[in-house]
Amino acid sequence: MSDATPIRSEKPVPADLLEPSVDPTKKAIGIRRVSARNEAGTRSVMMVRDHVVITDEKESNTGPTPLELALSSLLGCEGVIINRCADAMGFKYSAVDLDADGEVDQRGSRGVVGVRPYFNSVKMRIRVHTEETEDRFQRLIRNVEYRCPVMNLYREAGVTLDVTWERVQPS
Repeated sequence: MSDATPIRSEKPVPADLLEPSVDPTKKAIGIRRVSARNEAGTRSVMMVRDHVVITDEKESNTGPTPLELALSSLLGCEGVIINRCADAMGFKYSAVDLDADGEVDQRGSRGVVGVRPYFNSVKMRIRVHTEETEDRFQRLIRNVEYRCPVMNLYREAGVTLDVTWERVQPS
């Protein structure tokens, strides 16, 4: 595909989606790079740009587990995309509180055939502190869920997402 070829969606685009913030006819490829070292144990130390990230298992507990970081990535990505969509909409909010619980059958990562080693389901609660109307809030939700890369990775992997959005009056 050349850089000037328009990207075609397989599904019709709902009318209330925000306009893209980039030229849709030009590729905008980005590379994310992470390096890691594991010294024959459950602990891995990653370098992400200038940041050190550690994963470990609960037993040795020197960092969150990789699956806990996967949930953290989901919540962090939601926060970024909420901010980007809110900016594009002129949607005013003062904070967002996010929680996630992921259900995983641990037999999968221990080699039991037929049991997937990643999340079966994730329950999320997203509380947006705003005085915006319910209609604008619903539009924000539709745009965030359409654009969030990590949420869409989970969906494409067949993880059941149970997402509860709440509009909270700022205090």
